[in-house]
Amino acid sequence: MQTVRDKCFAKCITKPGSSLSGSESSCISRCVERYIEATGIISRALFNAPR
Repeated sequence: MQTVRDKCFAKCITKPGSSLSGSESSCISRCVERYIEATGIISRALFNAPR
């Protein structure tokens, strides 16, 4: 999760401050959701791969 946090922070937070704006919060949420979705796709592909 450290990598996700770092990547999403770098992508979404352009001017760090004491709180998140609405657009920053939405961006973080979408970024994390995409990462979780991608992780699931990769896990299913590895699980279903022929051995």
